[in-house]
Amino acid sequence: MRTFGLPEFLFILEAAKWTVALSLIAFIGGAIGGLLVALGRTSENRLAQLLSGGFIQIFQGTPLLLQLFLVFFGAPVLGFDINPWIAAGVALILNSSAFLGEIWRGCIQAIPAGQVEAAHALSLSYFSRMRFVILPQAFKIALAPTVGYLVQIIKGTSLAAIIGFTEITRAGQIINNATFQPLIVFSVVAAIYFALCWPLSLMASRMERRQAAALAR
Repeated sequence: MRTFGLPEFLFILEAAKWTVALSLIAFIGGAIGGLLVALGRTSENRLAQLLSGGFIQIFQGTPLLLQLFLVFFGAPVLGFDINPWIAAGVALILNSSAFLGEIWRGCIQAIPAGQVEAAHALSLSYFSRMRFVILPQAFKIALAPTVGYLVQIIKGTSLAAIIGFTEITRAGQIINNATFQPLIVFSVVAAIYFALCWPLSLMASRMERRQAAALAR
């Protein structure tokens, strides 16, 4: 039986790069999808509202773990060859799109009604209103909650271990199976997650305080 030492620690630490990579893929893909969902939710088109609303209900109303299973085990049934990388990326992008879309929908609707009315008075099209009036202001409001949600994405990548994706949690499982020292192994895993998430949590809190101070002026 192996003893937990520096090589084992470095193996888990090495897996952190895959956690970061998967988190970035989920965030970038989720940001694109989330923007489309948010625009759909705030659109004047009833069909777009219904479709985006249904998308949010499905992916917010079901566990991320179940979504990972459906993508990973469901794709081969439909004739698609899929590996854990792609399955984890697709599931996390879809899940992040739903949550970011709802966060950003709230930020868009938080813009003062007077701004929207002024844009209507200038006869701006929906696209022009969004591009020049609403989205630039919503972007500032959305920064803090978006950074805060990035922490949830990083922690959510741990579920990808279930389908065999080797990130921090999966690396910890591998080392634990070799050393049978779960307290040490998973304490290291937790510490690495904390090191990744804590700076982002501090940043989100600082942004929230600055935003609250700006609104109080």
